[in-house]
Amino acid sequence: MLYRLLFTHLLSRLDAERAHHLGGRALRLIDRLPWLRALVQRALAPRDARLRTHALGLDLPSPLGVAAGFDKDGTTFGGLAALGFGFVEVGTVTAQGQPGNPRPRIFRLTGDRAMINRMGFPNPGAAAVVPRLAARRPHEIVGINVGKTRAVPDDEIEADYRAAVRLLAPLADFLVLNVSSPNTPGLRDLQSTERLGALVAAVKDELERHAIRLPLLVKIAPDLADEDIDAIADLALAQGLDGLIATNTTIGRDGLTTPAGEVEAIGFGGLSGAPLKERSLEVLRRLHARVDGRLTLVSVGGVESADDAWARIEAGATLVQGYTGFIYGGPLWAARINRGLAKRARAAGLASVQDAVGRAAR
Repeated sequence: MLYRLLFTHLLSRLDAERAHHLGGRALRLIDRLPWLRALVQRALAPRDARLRTHALGLDLPSPLGVAAGFDKDGTTFGGLAALGFGFVEVGTVTAQGQPGNPRPRIFRLTGDRAMINRMGFPNPGAAAVVPRLAARRPHEIVGINVGKTRAVPDDEIEADYRAAVRLLAPLADFLVLNVSSPNTPGLRDLQSTERLGALVAAVKDELERHAIRLPLLVKIAPDLADEDIDAIADLALAQGLDGLIATNTTIGRDGLTTPAGEVEAIGFGGLSGAPLKERSLEVLRRLHARVDGRLTLVSVGGVESADDAWARIEAGATLVQGYTGFIYGGPLWAARINRGLAKRARAAGLASVQDAVGRAAR
């Protein structure tokens, strides 16, 4: 209730990106003050054994993580872990630093519990993120989301991803290739099976050259046709990917209660939050049916509550991520969802939340 009042009367009146930076400062403060970090962890860290999840070769304290886009440059993952998230996906990080798109570039649609962003991968570049990742604590599970540097031409894309992977992969618990953001021109073209196959092969070759072994995943868009989703799932199996993340933001604007004129005035960008809930779940169910447990599926998009997270797990997701739901839900959001997941597992007579993965499709 306190956060709801704070959001309604203060944060919602601030520019969305400025509010995000204020939240980031608070998270960095938690991380830097040992007594404060210990206090927050004691109150919010997941402790119920039912939440423990083994995925991607990792032992996680909870299946709930933070999606890429929140901690773009590797500065807040420590504070996020203290709030109760089981893992954090840092990024999107590009090989070269870049400012992203002009501001304003984040817009709230509060009536729809949604956001539109056209950030364009602002980040300091892979080399600048390396020392931040090197300083993380052993219990902090961090994945790295890698994307295309905007200025790189098409014929250098694979080399660009290789450069970022070469620097970042040794410090990651898992690696994600972002080929689905709508805010970098031409990026979504990489989801075609031919181009995606070549990119995955190049990244795997780079990992092998440097004797780096870690899980490799691809993040896909919700706007793909069903046959394209099937093709990517088949490609992931054929090329030995470890998992898929579904889904990124959508370029669609259907079903919004925000007046059409306001939405149109915002312009281009990826829509996230509650309006994405149904399609993200549809994509997850399709992937689960296609891969039949042979890949780890991570579900993101429209997750707002423990009921949403539980539905994703029962539909086949081993891991669940949030971003917009966290923005609207506040700092206790992860702890609430963790408690709710443990409660649902207990009520179902399951020893762990992970035992519910894919249960709805059995």
